[in-house]
Amino acid sequence: MKKSKLKMKYKIMTLCFLFVLGVGGAFLIFKNRNFEDKNPTILPNDVESKPIVEEPKKEEYKLTLGMIGDALYHTGTYKDGLKSDGTYNYDHQLDDIRPIVKNYDLAYYNQETVLGGKELGLSSYPCFNSPQEVGDAFVKAGFNLVSLANNHTLDKGTKAILNSVAYWRNQTGVMTAGSYDSESDRNRAHIGEKNGITYAFLAYTYGTNGIPVPKGKDYVVNLFSKEQAQKDIEAVRDQVDVVLVAMHWGVEYTHTPTNEQRDWAQFLSDLGVDVIIGSHPHVIQPIEFIGDTLVIYSLGNFISGQEDLMKKIGLIASVDIHKVVEEGKTTITLDHVKGDLLYTYHRGHKGYRVIPFYKLTNGELGDEVPKVKAKYEAILNKTHHPKIEIGTLGLAS
Repeated sequence: MKKSKLKMKYKIMTLCFLFVLGVGGAFLIFKNRNFEDKNPTILPNDVESKPIVEEPKKEEYKLTLGMIGDALYHTGTYKDGLKSDGTYNYDHQLDDIRPIVKNYDLAYYNQETVLGGKELGLSSYPCFNSPQEVGDAFVKAGFNLVSLANNHTLDKGTKAILNSVAYWRNQTGVMTAGSYDSESDRNRAHIGEKNGITYAFLAYTYGTNGIPVPKGKDYVVNLFSKEQAQKDIEAVRDQVDVVLVAMHWGVEYTHTPTNEQRDWAQFLSDLGVDVIIGSHPHVIQPIEFIGDTLVIYSLGNFISGQEDLMKKIGLIASVDIHKVVEEGKTTITLDHVKGDLLYTYHRGHKGYRVIPFYKLTNGELGDEVPKVKAKYEAILNKTHHPKIEIGTLGLAS
């Protein structure tokens, strides 16, 4: 009897345990199902697969180009660099310019007087020859594009040109154009790259003051002809993003471009040149766009020994070059064309230095500054679109 009751007790306990286990299991299953309903797991086969579409890749690049005019070293200008030990140094002449130039990826100037060096005898007008230390100062200041094609290139003959070319070839990171020591050097593509933008640099002059180019040595100076320019430009146009051409042209001491300048500018624009940088008039001339081509007819003198106020004022200009690559297409645009005036200051024939207008004091140009700025804004904008305001380089910042 006792044994039978004990069995019954165990059976009831077992049933209770199974009941509790069953109820607990059911609760857990219900809870899990409820969770799965709210957060369903989707297997790959449950959904139609969709192709991944990548956004078109857009690449953007920017290059800043700064430009000044003629480095024209008359007697007083080059003697200003002579030191007591017989050496030459011209750093002081560019002290106020270096902080500006460092902001540009490419910085251009026209070396108007050949750097034949002291060994050939230094000289001034009408046949110039300058110390190579002039070049040292400009390189130190950050200039890396130099035109060597102008009406004074042949002033001291082939020997001076060979000295000049050898000097510039030893300047790391500097590209020159317009004067060469061999046909092969002249004919090779002068191409550079900066910030993902490739560029070609060419330079030409209208003439050489009647001095004939040595027979069989046309390469010593690039005389402009439409046939040669077209050949040169077409050889590089498809290899680079941007073509820069320095033009020594026009009539001296006039603020108005000639019909010939305009004709040549249109011709170069039609060939796809992006920026035309003009020199020779020794005074500032207008800036304009011809189609997509930026044309700076003349930047005027940068530094010289000339005394007239108009010849002591030059222009520093800049432009931003943008490159966009999207869906295999490359687009080049030029914008933010800016400019500011520069003044060559000296006392007597000493202490030459180039000063941006924002740094001028009454002792240097007196109360002429506002009047001069207004005059040159009118000159620059005679044909320009859009308008350039003097002082828009932000030099004072």
